[in-house]
This record gives sequence, C-alpha cells and structure tokens, in this order.
Amino acid sequence: MKQKHYDYLVVGSGLYGATFARQATDAGKSVLVIDKRDHIAGNVYTKKEHNIHVHVYGAHIFHTNNERVWQYLNRFTKFNRFTNSPVANYKGQLYSLPFNMYTFNQIWGVVTPEEAAAKIEEQRQEIKGEPKNLEEQAISLVGRDIYEKLIKGYTEKQWGRDCTELPSFIIRRLPVRLTFDNNYFNAAYQGIPIGGYTQMVEHMLDGIEVLTGEDYLKDREKWNALADKVVYTGPIDAYFKYELGPLEYRSVRFETETLDIPNFQGNAAVNYTDRETPWTRIIEHKWFEDLGSDKTIISREYSSEWQPGDEPYYPVNDEKNQRLYQAYKEKANQEENVIFGGRLGEYKYYDMDAVTASALEMADRELALNKE
Repeated sequence: MKQKHYDYLVVGSGLYGATFARQATDAGKSVLVIDKRDHIAGNVYTKKEHNIHVHVYGAHIFHTNNERVWQYLNRFTKFNRFTNSPVANYKGQLYSLPFNMYTFNQIWGVVTPEEAAAKIEEQRQEIKGEPKNLEEQAISLVGRDIYEKLIKGYTEKQWGRDCTELPSFIIRRLPVRLTFDNNYFNAAYQGIPIGGYTQMVEHMLDGIEVLTGEDYLKDREKWNALADKVVYTGPIDAYFKYELGPLEYRSVRFETETLDIPNFQGNAAVNYTDRETPWTRIIEHKWFEDLGSDKTIISREYSSEWQPGDEPYYPVNDEKNQRLYQAYKEKANQEENVIFGGRLGEYKYYDMDAVTASALEMADRELALNKE
C-alpha cells in the first residue's frame, strides 16, 4: 500500500506546532503532526484528576495584549477570568506580588505612594554607576530590603547561581506599582482556557492527523520522506546531533501530591523567596479553574541544571549560549525544507501569546509563498 504524502510534517504538538498545523490545514494543505510524548499540547498539557485540571509541566497562565492572538485562540476555547495574583512567602511572612503598595506597607510600614517612592529612592543610592551584576541591578531598581526578601533567594534557586554571578540583563526591569493593584500581568486579556489547555489544543488539531509516541530524530529519513516540508519545534542542537556542543537550559522538577483537604494555600501560586526552602514555589492547581473538588492537588517546583534526558525549560540566555545558538541558526538556515520554530527550535523563552504569534506569522509567510 502506497504511503500517504503530506505538504507539511509538523514535529511537536505544542502551541507553535498546533497553530501552524491549523493554519496550513485551513489553507488547504495536507498536514501530519507527530510528537514523541504520549500526549498532545507540549508543555501546556493539562490532565483532569479529582475534578481538577492539573498543569503537568508547570503553571501556564495566558495573558496578552495581542488582539490577533486573543481572537485566534478564542476560536478554540473560552477563557475564564483568572487573574494572576501570586503571593511571596519569605520565612513565613507573606507579601504581595508584584511589588505594590501592599508590599511596601508590609515591608516598611509606609502608607502613601510618596513615602514608598522615597524609601525606594533612598535605598537605590547604594549602587553607584552602572550595575555590574544581577544583585546590583535589582538593588538599583527596588532597593536592598525588597531585593533581600523577595528577589535574592528565589532568583538564586531559579538559576542555581549567586546573584553576584548572574548578568544584570536578566532583571532589566521589575514591576513596581505605587498602587494597590495585585494583577501580576499588565495585559488587556488574561485567563485560563475553560476545560483546560489540552482541550483547547485538541480543538486546534481537530481534523488533522496526529501521531503521538513518535520520535522524529530517531528515524528522520522515514519522516522526511513523508512530506515536502518539515516544521521542527524540538531542540535545535539535538536536530544537528549536538555537533557544535549542547545548548544550556534550566530544568524544573515537580513533586505533585493529592491532599484530602479542599484548600491548601488559598491561592494558585505561592513563591518561596528565601534560599533555605528548597522549592521555588507551590502551585495549587484547582484555583486556576475551580470546578468544586473536595480535594486539592499541589505541585512543588524545584529548579535544576538541565541534564540529557531532562525536559529543557528555560534557555540560559548568556553570551556564550547565544553565540552557540547563532552558529546553530546559521546551519538551520541552510536546511532548505525545514522550518525551525518555537521555544526549543529558536532557543528562546516564549510566553504563550508570543509563540502563537510567531507561528501565525510564519504560517502567513510560508503559505503566501506557496500561493505564488
């Protein structure tokens, strides 16, 4: 029996792959999507347990100012009105995030925006000249008290390095609000897909052939022969067999447990900002979309250095890794029938709206070229 041939093979069923596949299919192209995991949706995958949608690969809170992306995703889901208002726990003391008037009152006892601004300005004077590292950058933005309690420990756990060893550009700016606004994201649209992200991606891939549990890199000749063009969303260095060396990532490990109580912490996200607590934060999944469970499910997150076999999460965007990525990108540009896209394909930290926008723009260009 003759094997079916496709216009596009999409490697990876996360947001980039699903968006491109949908756009190509709607333009009349034939598409096959494969994913090496046993499920679709990539890192936004959610699964339902005890009437709770669990964010298996960490909390994903959608937020955007991009009207096109918002309207596009609303074709496949409706979003609830979840507002991200995380809490910081520093040695048992709770503080509001982002830094706002509640935070300044809790730390300094100030009551007015003028008092808060004066306190920050006073503490910023400690740094003279251009900040040389992340510690100096953070103090120059918000002062030492907030840095010590709410930035230092969390950041050092996140990156596995002292703040004095981290480049200043990691914290170019910090949200400082002289109001009582607890909304972490300053975006026009925010929420969680009702029914979970997996259901949203299922709707995006409706009518498109999808194979899970299939590793493209293990048999790429077979897969390449099935399509005119490949859209590859896996790690760019793995595609080239690490021949220039591996790119570095930070990874995240989760300890997830089900508790026989209806409420563990009263909030979706609590960040643990002291260095002594080994986890960076605890996510309580039910508060993203409360479906009325009498149990709760929590995940403790631990940041770690990426090792082969781990899931790569955050690109280490220092100069060394950016130079290496640019060398891989030059090689990728020579691959005539392969499009590299997404967080891993472009070695880029992407918010969900930005990766969707990137896929839409790539599909616009690619499908317009094919029309000519």
